[in-house]
Amino acid sequence: MEQKIVLVAETGSDITPELAEEYGIFLVPMHVSMGDQTLDDGAFPPEDVCAYYNATGKVPQTSASMPDDFTKVLDDIHRQWPDKHILHLAYSASTTCSYQNAILASEGRDYVTHIDTKHVSVGQAAVVLEAAKLLREHPEMGVEEAAAAVQKLCDRVQMCFVPRNLDYLRAGGRVSNVVALTGNLLNLHPCIEIVGGKLLAKKKYRGALVKLIPKLIGDFSEKHRLEKKMLYFIWSPGLEDACKQAAEECAAAHGFQQVIWMKTGCVITCHGGPGCFGVVGFAGR
Repeated sequence: MEQKIVLVAETGSDITPELAEEYGIFLVPMHVSMGDQTLDDGAFPPEDVCAYYNATGKVPQTSASMPDDFTKVLDDIHRQWPDKHILHLAYSASTTCSYQNAILASEGRDYVTHIDTKHVSVGQAAVVLEAAKLLREHPEMGVEEAAAAVQKLCDRVQMCFVPRNLDYLRAGGRVSNVVALTGNLLNLHPCIEIVGGKLLAKKKYRGALVKLIPKLIGDFSEKHRLEKKMLYFIWSPGLEDACKQAAEECAAAHGFQQVIWMKTGCVITCHGGPGCFGVVGFAGR
C-alpha cells in the first residue's frame, strides 16, 4: 500500500540529500548570506562558512525559507501526487519566520498541514526521520493520526550542543566581547539546550572538548533518561577525530546500541562555528 502523506522539512534540519531521498522527504532551502551574495543552505559546503569567517572576521547571515521556496516545493509535490497530503514538520518557529512563511505559501491548500517541531538542526531531523519510518511502516496512516504521533515525537526529543569556543557567538552578536574573551581564556563551553523551541544556555563545561564530551553525554543522557536504542551525535567542520572517538566510547559504555553522526549544514555552522559537538536522543517513555 502506498503511503498517503509526504513529509516536508527545511534544510536547517541538517537532513542530508541522501537521507531525504531514501525516506521520501522534501527539503525546502533556508539561506546564507556572505557579503552581497545569498546562497541556498546545502548548495555549498559548510566549510565555506568557516573560510568566510577566517577571511573577514564576520559570521555569514542566515535567513528563513521564504514563501516562494515553499510554494515551489508544495507545487512540485502536488503535481506528482495530487491525492496525497503534505505534512510540514517545521524548524522551530521561535527561532525563524520559516514556519510563518510556510503557512503563507499554503493558503488555499487544504492538503497541507504544518507542525512546529520546536526543534532545530538534528533535533528536527530526529523528529522527521522517525516520522518517515513510522509512515513507511504504516502507509495507511491518515494525517490526523500522523500529526498526533509526530507531536509525541517532538515532546520526547532532547538536544544539546557545545561550541568549541565563543568566537562565532561573539561575532554574531549573541555574546559580548568580554564574555567571549573570558570564556575562551577559561576554556569554558556553555551547553546550549533546546527548550520549548528556544536555544538556552544551561550548564557550563570547562576544559578541552575531548575531555568534556564524555561528561556531557553522561550528564545529558541521565538528565533526560534517553532511550538506549539510538543516539545522534552532531558535529561541525573541524571537530577532531579524538573527540569523535571519545564520544563513541562513551556511548558504548553507557549502553547505547546505535550511534548516528550527522554533520551540521551551512545554517547551523553559522551559529555554532567549527568544532561543535552535540547530542540528540529520545527521552524514555
